[in-house]
Amino acid sequence: MNIFCRVVMLSTLAAVCGAQNAPQYAVDLTWPKPLPEHWVLGGLGGVCVDRNDHVFVLNRQDVLEVDLNAGKLAPSVIELDSAGKVVHSWGDAKLLDPRLHSCYVDKENTIWIGSAPSGMIQKYSHDGSKLLQQFGKKGVFDSADGTAKGQPLNSNATQFYMPSSIFVDPANGDVYVSDGEGTGGNQRIAVMDKDGKFLRQWHPEGMQTVHCMSVANDGLVYVCNREGSRIQVYDKQGGFKKNIEVRWTPFTMPADGKAKETGGSAVAMDFSRDRNQRLMYLINQNNSRVEIIERESGKVLGNFGRPGHFPGDFDQAHGIAVDSKGNVYIAENRGKRVQKFKIVVK
Repeated sequence: MNIFCRVVMLSTLAAVCGAQNAPQYAVDLTWPKPLPEHWVLGGLGGVCVDRNDHVFVLNRQDVLEVDLNAGKLAPSVIELDSAGKVVHSWGDAKLLDPRLHSCYVDKENTIWIGSAPSGMIQKYSHDGSKLLQQFGKKGVFDSADGTAKGQPLNSNATQFYMPSSIFVDPANGDVYVSDGEGTGGNQRIAVMDKDGKFLRQWHPEGMQTVHCMSVANDGLVYVCNREGSRIQVYDKQGGFKKNIEVRWTPFTMPADGKAKETGGSAVAMDFSRDRNQRLMYLINQNNSRVEIIERESGKVLGNFGRPGHFPGDFDQAHGIAVDSKGNVYIAENRGKRVQKFKIVVK
């Protein structure tokens, strides 16, 4: 341990030494810029970043009616540039499902959107003007009676129950979908080819919900076990590789001594943009923070965030995205805002 760390450990800056090769983050108070036309946001379901470091935010539009006395309902999809200014917005309610859950930008810079519950995933042109592809049918679920209340089927087919995350393989265009956002629904990872032909699926063990998923550059598939406090790692064929534990404890233990879930410790994830994707960023709703994890070892190196409504705090963080410069964007559902965290110490 160097002299700096020995000194810091005796001060309130001990977290700097405890970070163990993880970058340090601070909220960017200048981002985003004020929204135009007195826009009012509902819960934010997800966030993603394109190749130009523009940020796409999914607005569920579930505003309180009284909010509209002072403003105008914001569009479903909002595009912000790196400075935080709105550059475009779109969303046709006849095509989109209102409960937007996640988005993904592929190598062609087109936008994929998953909505849960909806029974479908969609691919749009970058400006949202064209619906390019749709897998599944809006409002028709992979269940015994085709409704959200029906017995889930986990069918070997390109149809869904509650899709939660999407990844498109840049090498061959295969589309990976985690279908299992709601408890009691489907619990699977489904894979289709670029034309929507069903290829395969697997069922991650021990999951109540399959809430998020992404694929790293090395081909490993990372799946969030939201309530099980871990990430489960597979190859592209569904072969299990390892678990990454994301343990948590309450800051204030309940009187009965039993920790109670408030959303799970593995809710949404993204990787750092370096070639080897050394770091993984994971939303831990139970402790209202983002965990910074070394991807290879699974070791938690640091974290940022806390519960609250001030800048840098979180109220049900739900979506996460990392840009090419290492900035981290967090979309909050109950908090109804998106925040940018920038690196202050590398």
